[in-house]
Parts: sequence; C-alpha cells; structure tokens
Amino acid sequence: MTYLERYAFWCNANLPDDIKAELESIRGDKEELKSRFGSELQFGTAGMRGVMGAGSNRLNRYTVRRAGQGMAMWLTGTELPKSAAIGYDSRHNSRLFAEVCAVALAEQGVQVHLYDRLAPTPMLSYAVRELGCGCGIMITASHNAGAYNGVKCYGPDGCQMTDAPAAIVTAKIAEIPYFVPESKSFSDFLADGSIRYIDGALWEKYYATVLAEAVAPEKIAQSALKIVYTPLCGTGNIPVRTVLGRLGAEITVVACQEQPDGDFKTCEYPNPETDAALAESYKVADANPCDLILGTDPDADRVAIAVPDGKGGYRKLSGNELGCILLDYILRARTQRGDLPEGAEVVRSIVTTPMVDRIAKAYGVQAKSVLTGFKYIGGEILELEQHGHAERYIFGFEESCGYLKGTYARDKDAVVASLLVCEMAASAKLEGKSVLQAMEDLYRRYGYYLAKVQSVELTGADAMEKAADMMAGLRAKSCVSIGGAAVTEVRDYQAGVGALPKSNVLEFVLGGSGSVIVRPSGTEPKVKFYYTAVGKTEEEARSLLGDMMAQMNP
Repeated sequence: MTYLERYAFWCNANLPDDIKAELESIRGDKEELKSRFGSELQFGTAGMRGVMGAGSNRLNRYTVRRAGQGMAMWLTGTELPKSAAIGYDSRHNSRLFAEVCAVALAEQGVQVHLYDRLAPTPMLSYAVRELGCGCGIMITASHNAGAYNGVKCYGPDGCQMTDAPAAIVTAKIAEIPYFVPESKSFSDFLADGSIRYIDGALWEKYYATVLAEAVAPEKIAQSALKIVYTPLCGTGNIPVRTVLGRLGAEITVVACQEQPDGDFKTCEYPNPETDAALAESYKVADANPCDLILGTDPDADRVAIAVPDGKGGYRKLSGNELGCILLDYILRARTQRGDLPEGAEVVRSIVTTPMVDRIAKAYGVQAKSVLTGFKYIGGEILELEQHGHAERYIFGFEESCGYLKGTYARDKDAVVASLLVCEMAASAKLEGKSVLQAMEDLYRRYGYYLAKVQSVELTGADAMEKAADMMAGLRAKSCVSIGGAAVTEVRDYQAGVGALPKSNVLEFVLGGSGSVIVRPSGTEPKVKFYYTAVGKTEEEARSLLGDMMAQMNP
C-alpha cells in the first residue's frame, strides 16, 4: 500500500470518533501523512517504540493489539509455559496498552499476570522468572520524551527477546489484519481468571531480593547519608524509597517530579544520562544540602547521580564513571571479605569504557564484552547459570546508566543500582572522602578514560534508510588516524568479531589511545558515535577527545 492508501483504509474503518477526528485533522498534510502512514511501526528485538497517535507508523491500541496478538501466536506455538507477565510505566496510555496486550494474550488461552499498579521494568523481568512465565511485556518508552511509548518484550529467562523469536513475532504480526474486534472485554477476562493481578507478596519478595544484593548496607545509616532523589515522574518513587528507607537513608524527594506524569512537564526529556534531567534536583539540593543527588528514569531501569563539586555547584558523573566506581567498590569490598568466587566475571557492552577491564584485572576478575543491549549481559548470566556457576557473575553495566548486580532479573535495575550507589557514597563518606575524590583515585590508578556519545537524529519516513547509508559511507571511508591517534584496527561487527553475534557496528581502534564506535540505534531513528580517549592526565585525554570529535564531525 502507498501512504495514501493506508490513510484511506484507516479513514474508512469503523473507528471511535476521537480517532476519526484525529485522522481528519491531518487530511491534506502530505508530510504528516507520510510520517504516519508511510510505513508500519516495526517490531524488533526490543519490541516496538514510537510516537503515540493514529496511524500505521504510530503507537496506538491497534498497533499494540497486533503486537500482543503476534506475541500470543508465537508463544502458543512453542513448548514454553502458556503464561505471560505484563507491566507498565507512568506514560500516557501505558495502562490501556497493557490491558490491550493482556486481552490479546488471554484470547489465545495464555494465562496473564498483570501488575495492578505502576512497576519498574526490572520488576517485570523479575516477575517473568519468579512466576515461571513463557514471556513478558513491559509498556514503556524508557527515557524518551512524553510523546513516545513502547512495547518491550521478554523471553522466559527474563531477558529482552532475542533475534530468532522476535523474527517469528514480526512474521506473525504481518499476518494479522488491523481492527479485529476483541472476543471479550478486559473486565470479562479478569472476571473469569484468564487475567490476574500480581499481588503485593511479589513486591515484598522483590524488595527482599534486592536488599540481599547489598554489600555493606549498614554504612548508609552509619554515615547519616543525605540524598536528594527524583523519580522523574516515573515508576521508581515507591520501590527506590522503600529500599533506601529500610536502610536508614535520609531522603528528600523532588516534589515536582514525585508523582507520575506522562507529560513530564518539569523535565521534557526524562533521560538521566543528561545533566538537564537533574535540573530540578539541583534546585532542591541548594535548599537541602546533601551528599548525593539520585535520579531514575521513568521505568526505573537507569540511574544517574550528581554530587557537590566543592565550588557551590554539582558534578554529574557519566554512566561510565558511575559504573567504574561501583565496580571498584564491589570488588574491593568482596576482596576484603574474601568471598570473590573463582572464575568471577564482570560484563560490559562494547561501547562501555574499557576502564572496566583495567579495574577487573587488578582484582583478578575476568571482564567480558558483549554487544550493546542488556539482553546480551543477561545472556552471559544465563550461560553461567546453565553451567551451574551463576555465582560467578559479579556485576554488569552499560554506559547508558544501566547496571545490574545479582541474577534475579535479566535487565538493568535502577533500584538495586540506587542501593549500591548509596552504599558506595556512604563508604567514601566514612573514609573521609567525597565521591569525586574516589573517582579521581581511580583515574590516577588506571588512567584517564574520557568518553562522549554523539547522536545523529534522523527524520522522515526514510530515517532508517538514511542510517543505513551513513553506516555504508563509514565502511567505505579509509581512516588512517582519528584526532591525531593512529587507527590500529578497524572492527566490522557486521562481518563478525570473535564469538560475538554479527551486528551493524563499526569500531575504529586507536591502539592504547582509545576508540570510536558507530552504530545505529535499535529503538530510535538515530546513529550513535561513541568516543573513548585515554590519557595520562585529564587534559591530555580531553584534548584528544576534542580532536577526535572534530575530525569525525557526524
């Protein structure tokens, strides 16, 4: 179909008045029609994510229903348990989309376990495993702006769905017509028990599991640690405050971002990777002096921190810095206790700082690199588990502020990460150090690893084709040096690198000076450039980083 044919098909369907009015409002708007109907919203390994609205290339109850039906058709064709867990975040329509998916699964005889309130993404991963489900669905767009939402899909191990089953779901969705009426209402399925709410006992079990991952929790109360916390209008408010509150943390919540708000009025882009996401927290910290500012994204799978800089302001740590300081804290504490297992492993994504490898080596721990996407870290945990050595997994993280200690979930978890952050800060405080001083100690010991991510945003119905063209152009270009550092190796992960799965990623290795890694985003129309510059001093590393970025100039 052409975009106009798709548009006409939707206009002629028996749809509610509000949808018809929305469709009528864009009549004659060529660019908007192309954007909404030029293609269909794609289902990938992370599920679907997109702007909400009417149209085949938008997230709405009809595209969500097809995704739910595709998941049901895939699940019922396997030997997996015919049950599913579903969670949702604070975004507009999240509860509605969760119920739509629940009905789509229940119609196919799948037993659905639905959270009865907002729940973080890691709690969905936990529920899949704890309830023995064949799959899971989380309605969230993670850290995207309020116009977005998404359907994130999980396998029976609690990991985000991998390529093979995702391809089957995609094929199933293509067979499903739009606008097939529901056989029964959500309330009817709830009444007959096909859909059941997850009760509070699972919440308590999750809290106990997270608290069991603490290294030295008593330090939080001993240090009288003062925290300013923002859930960024999302799902972290109750879980994070519950866990930290039980350990005696003194928490001041950013009031204007405490309650769920799908508009994210005080933080247009609720991504804790950005300094702007903590702007309101800085105001609160000015009036309530603290040791630590803590922020979790709307679905509470990412966490970021900022700390007083000693100059009257605040310094936000990057995701790489926070991951390294947490890793060092965990390994140092466990080494001192003498309970690091033989064959211990830490896992990082390929775009995460290689400083991880230096820290791990210093403690005699193996560092493994995996493709970008926390499902690959989850895959390493699963492999250890299958060989009877799950205890060897110590910690895993991605530079995008995602961390996990423990094997109870297979996705990043801002709740357990918040606990570890507070422990680490409390430990430093008891030693008479600030968090920044502890980070500076690591830089002096291992070298200055400075990193930067640049995202090239692409627009239009052909955004994905533009991303492919950009990657092809980089593959065709010959680079002898970047930023003055010699290119010692070019790794094309699409052709295969080591034992890693093939992936559309290109890496320019600059010997011991750093690297540039380029990859298209798996969830958004953008291409990401990851720079790492290494120097003996901060000035040396910063100068190289600037030269690298100036030369690439994406």
